[in-house]
Amino acid sequence: MTPRIIAGLDGAPDAVDLVVIGLGVTGAGVALDAASRGLSVLAVDAHDVAFGTSRWSSKLVHGGLRYLASGQVGIAHESAVERGILMERTAPHLTRALPWLLPLTPGVSFKQATLASLGFRAGDILRLTAGTHRETLPRPRRVSRAAAAQLAPAVRSAGLRGGLVNWDGQLEDDARLVVCLARTAAAYGANVRTKARVLEATGTSVMLRDELTGATRSVAARGVVNAAGVWAGDLVSEVRLTPSRGTHVVLRAETIPGLRSALTVPVPGSTSRFVFALPQPEGVIYIGLTDEPVEGEIPDVPSPSDSEIDFLLTTVSAALEVPLQRSDVIGAFAGLRPLLQGAGASADLSRKHAVLTSGSGVVTVVGGKLTTYRQMAQDAVDATGLTRTPCRTRNIPLLGAAPRAVLATLGEPERLVRRFGTQAPMVIDEGVRATGLTEQELVSPGPGGVTLAELVFGVTHEGAVTVEDLLDRRTRVGLVPEDREKAVPLATRALALAHARLSDDQSSGSQ
Repeated sequence: MTPRIIAGLDGAPDAVDLVVIGLGVTGAGVALDAASRGLSVLAVDAHDVAFGTSRWSSKLVHGGLRYLASGQVGIAHESAVERGILMERTAPHLTRALPWLLPLTPGVSFKQATLASLGFRAGDILRLTAGTHRETLPRPRRVSRAAAAQLAPAVRSAGLRGGLVNWDGQLEDDARLVVCLARTAAAYGANVRTKARVLEATGTSVMLRDELTGATRSVAARGVVNAAGVWAGDLVSEVRLTPSRGTHVVLRAETIPGLRSALTVPVPGSTSRFVFALPQPEGVIYIGLTDEPVEGEIPDVPSPSDSEIDFLLTTVSAALEVPLQRSDVIGAFAGLRPLLQGAGASADLSRKHAVLTSGSGVVTVVGGKLTTYRQMAQDAVDATGLTRTPCRTRNIPLLGAAPRAVLATLGEPERLVRRFGTQAPMVIDEGVRATGLTEQELVSPGPGGVTLAELVFGVTHEGAVTVEDLLDRRTRVGLVPEDREKAVPLATRALALAHARLSDDQSSGSQ
């Protein structure tokens, strides 16, 4: 049976070893960890897989360099270790090495350049101690003026002294990682359900409401893990969070033409803060990141502020020959970091995760970073005390994972290989079976590069039930409103085709 994510609670179990609340990267990681240790698992989310913070990241697998600057050596090492696990063992199909260029423009002082160079070298030592191979992440180096201009032709040439190049990990798509984790958990026996809202939770039971039908039901459990991210405090009153908003803007690739690396630009007046321009495979660039405290009620979808957008554009423009304009912005997105409450500015709060057990026995895991989700999940499952079986996820490849040399031999479209790895042929075959269309019809690129094959697969295997599920989470077309509008008919068609096939399968099964 092909592992599937299921929308709604129809057919869900009434009792399990562990209920996991929240299907962001941490919750999906907990579901995989627990299921791979032999526990029966029900993992639920009120909305959808990757609905919250996990889909609003910079799409990076960080090695922890920024944490060295603040003396958080333990967190930096943990990040480097988890980056290596993702890139070399569990998800090589969803990750790749990305060069980062710090152009030495007149705006970069000698002190900033020296500190950055020392930081890059320290980051390489982290890579070494984490056991990540040099073939995966090359050595940092200083490059000439000409070499810097080749990596970023749009950088201001007047006074350019060369550049510093470092390497880090980049994700194909943060939401795609979460969906892949959830399906891998399902492959190990986890029952993964979206559109299932938790109304009440204790350490031994949860009350759920099916958001598709409105029906409620109670599920008994030996343990409950709260991985609801910024909403964790809504379920467990003892948890106190200080959310921080991180904003990105989206540009077309031609706005910063010829960009072949991430572009690193120092924030004026700081020796440790930078803004990044991150090229993406489908012809767009993300610019981020801000760090702003958030007060009040937590929104389902955070909104970037005008001041944040202006800050990002202004900072990057300082390094460019042609400054960026607000008219260049084709999209913007913001996410909320679930930081533990503490004193000081949100940018200074620790990114270390914490595992807390409430008076009623609910285990809550909060804080941390997308890169370190696996360690967070391991600590959360250990805290439940449900099993003595050791964690296995360091060496469990996610669905579709394979060495990059193997992935390079696959004959399917590059986009599908990047997003599904060795399962790309299955995505196409399932699309043909579900729709009766030809392979060419299914893989022809639509708006934002999206294909009908992956949209149909999103419905048949990944629990998508709406256009929003498909365009905003199974794919990321929704990050560019213009592309999203153009893709709505394709997503609508995928839903109709997939539902027709699912109905036929159900009719056949009932006979």
